[in-house]
Amino acid sequence: SGAPQQPIAIPEVAPALTTDSAITPAAPVVILNTSSDANLGNFLVADNGGTLYRFTKDTPGVSNCTGQCAANWPPYTVSTAVPFVGGAGVSGKLATIVRDDGSEQLTYNNTPLYYWYKDLNVGDVNGQNVGGVWFVVQP
Repeated sequence: SGAPQQPIAIPEVAPALTTDSAITPAAPVVILNTSSDANLGNFLVADNGGTLYRFTKDTPGVSNCTGQCAANWPPYTVSTAVPFVGGAGVSGKLATIVRDDGSEQLTYNNTPLYYWYKDLNVGDVNGQNVGGVWFVVQP
């Protein structure tokens, strides 16, 4: 594909709501989609196109990646003030867990989701099998 790759923008802070959700319910926001790779098959990506990973040292519904780990593997955090859904091909259960810092991390089938700081462009899968404990998430 000769199209230029787009850089991934990982938001530092969840965007503020611009509507009063008590008066006008917000439309669900698609926060998970799928992508594919010749070697890895289909895998989950965030709404910004960034590849999402799972950490095999996490336990269901619990993130064990904090401190320097979370600096290298930023958690996919969302605001539960806005309803969210998965896009086409995303059939698993979406939920959130509350991290130690109070942020809400998205989970897929109770698996916390992360980015890899070395994935700089949409479509990058550089975090696959890092340390034998980080893997893309199949839908």
